[in-house]
Amino acid sequence: MSALTPPTDMPTPTTDKITQAAMETIYLCKFRVSMDGEWLCLRELDDISLTPDPEPTHEDSWEDLTDLVEQMRDDTEDPNYLMANERMNLMNMAKLSIKGLIESALNLGRTLDSDYAPLQQFFVVMEHCLKHGLKAKKTFLGQNKSFWGPLELVEKLVPEAAEITASVKDLPGLKTPVGRGRAWLRLALMQKKLSEYMKALINKKELLSEFYEPNALMMEEEGAIIAGLLVGLNVIDANFCMKGEDLDSQVGVIDFSMYLKDGNSSKGSEGDGQITAILDQKNYVEELNRHLNATVNNLQAKVDALEKSNTKLTEELAVANNRIITLQEEMERVKEESSYILESNRKGPKQDRTAEGQALNEARKHLKEETQLRLDVEKELEIQISMRQEMELAMKMLEKDVCEKQDALVSLRQQLDDLRALKHELAFKLQSSDLGVKQKSELNSRLEEKTNQMAATIKQLEQSEKDLVKQAKTLNSAANKLIPKHH
Repeated sequence: MSALTPPTDMPTPTTDKITQAAMETIYLCKFRVSMDGEWLCLRELDDISLTPDPEPTHEDSWEDLTDLVEQMRDDTEDPNYLMANERMNLMNMAKLSIKGLIESALNLGRTLDSDYAPLQQFFVVMEHCLKHGLKAKKTFLGQNKSFWGPLELVEKLVPEAAEITASVKDLPGLKTPVGRGRAWLRLALMQKKLSEYMKALINKKELLSEFYEPNALMMEEEGAIIAGLLVGLNVIDANFCMKGEDLDSQVGVIDFSMYLKDGNSSKGSEGDGQITAILDQKNYVEELNRHLNATVNNLQAKVDALEKSNTKLTEELAVANNRIITLQEEMERVKEESSYILESNRKGPKQDRTAEGQALNEARKHLKEETQLRLDVEKELEIQISMRQEMELAMKMLEKDVCEKQDALVSLRQQLDDLRALKHELAFKLQSSDLGVKQKSELNSRLEEKTNQMAATIKQLEQSEKDLVKQAKTLNSAANKLIPKHH
């Protein structure tokens, strides 16, 4: 790059335009992981090829361009310049991530979970932003860089954050500070107060200076811009299940392919829309299935309760029948005794009739009470029989309802299987289309190579034609010189 020499037959780019293009370009695809695996760095400006501008200029502009590139190369070796580039790049990545997350979430139209890819990439970008410029703390195990320390300060600045900090500390599966920091970010997003917490933290530069270098992202203007951008995430509803999720060993790698657009983005979006619709239908069917299962369980519990009540009523009915039989036998015995007393009164003396009359009155009174008791028992028996008939009718209706629910459940399961088969078919078609696009792109690259080769061949032929024309002119001039000599 330092030894640039302009070709004679091609126009040269202007210094101002190349400088402006180099300064305004964000090299999103030029990241590489450093040796310690803790940070992503930009490629140096030496590796960037600048495309010539079609405007013609003077030859002395190339000398100015060479000096400019040498100066830019010296600037890239400055640590402050590198940190500024890293901050700018992270800020733009945060813009892309937040914008893509909001648009995709609004198009999806449902609560997001931890498996949603744009949401995962947002947390990865936020983790890189919080790690930028962290001071290394020396421990007996070596140097350690963790963004959990700054996040713990938020509960001192905003009392509402104490709840999520306590929840993070109480989670049993988290063993490292990195895992606690990731869990804190997810809980803050669920509260829809991530922007508020970040603003409160960034405003306290004197507290952050203990954890960050002076030119870190959280200490500069880019951090405040990112905190302002986080306000837009308050329109998103997210739900995370922290139990069982391994946040300690996750690898935070930014997937740049999610933010690059190509010619097939429209097809991919259509396929994603179809898959999203299928997933929504699947979730609806599963939710309906859960409701039906709950209804069936409730009906089954009611049936069991009715069966127990029926058994109890049957036992009470048997007891009532036995009591009725006993009362009937006692009434027959009382009738026999009364008839015997009447006969004896007719035959016996008059002195005994008074005592026997009293006994007869008592027997009649006892008979009347027993008769009333029998009527009450018969009435209660009729009530129990009518209740039993009603319960039997209710049980039949419940059994019929259960059968209908089971049939609906079978049909819904069949629909779910059909939706799954359709999902697999669409996924297969999407893979086939991706393979066809890949083959077409390879064919296109081959055609471009052949075109370049043919262009080079044409240039060689034109050059040879020019050489032949020059030789012909030379021969003609030589012939013209020879002809006068002969004359």
